[in-house]
Amino acid sequence: MSHTTKQKARLLGRIRRLKGQMEAVERALEAEASCGEILNLAASVRGAVNGLMVELIEDHIRQHVVDPDKEADSDRAQGAAELIDVVRTYLK
Repeated sequence: MSHTTKQKARLLGRIRRLKGQMEAVERALEAEASCGEILNLAASVRGAVNGLMVELIEDHIRQHVVDPDKEADSDRAQGAAELIDVVRTYLK
């Protein structure tokens, strides 16, 4: 079973919120809102997509590479934890 299947409800919730954010951008464009408002809405979408990516990549590392919380080899555990931290930092 894939880790995305295990977290299906949570991931679908994120997708539904993203869909709502995209619809807000569409409504703002249709209503000819100010460019500042549209840029803020678009930035929110980008942040939400990055959050989804962080979650997917972290889960992938933990499930398919090495889970630092369960790894007996301390060097591998530390390397995986560092990689997860870098991904979180980069995508925020």
